Formats: sequence, C-alpha cells, structure tokens
Amino acid sequence: MELLNGMTAIAIGLLIGLGAAGTAIGFGLLGGRFLEGVARQPELSSQLQTKMFIVAGLLDAVPMIGVAIALLMLFANPLGA
Repeated sequence: MELLNGMTAIAIGLLIGLGAAGTAIGFGLLGGRFLEGVARQPELSSQLQTKMFIVAGLLDAVPMIGVAIALLMLFANPLGA
C-alpha cells in the first residue's frame, strides 16, 4: 500500500507541475504572437486582444482540469480501494 501511495504522490506532482509548465510556455507564445500582431497592424489591436483573452481562458482551463484530477487522486484515490 505504501508503494501505491508513493506512486500516487509522484503522479500528482507530475500532473500539477507539467500542467503548469505547459501553460507557462503557452502563455509565453500567446503573448509574443499577440505583440507581433499588434506591431504589424496596430489598428487591429482591439480585435486581437479580444481573441487573445479568449484563447488565454481556454489555455488556463487545461491545468485546472489537471489540478482537479490530482485532487481527486489525493483525497479520493480510486486505486486504493
């Protein structure tokens, strides 16, 4: 049982850590591309900003799902029946 709990803790750490790292990379790319687009066509900045915030919201949903799964594994471990 100790091995199962240890592996679950490692899985939880990986879920949260890799989700956060992926989101950070995604936000960096999103912000960079937004700035490139505004520098190229400043008159479209309001439209680009709206689309950027929509994509940012979708991008932020992915690690939240990972955190929810990690909390499920932490508090109600389905493997440790």
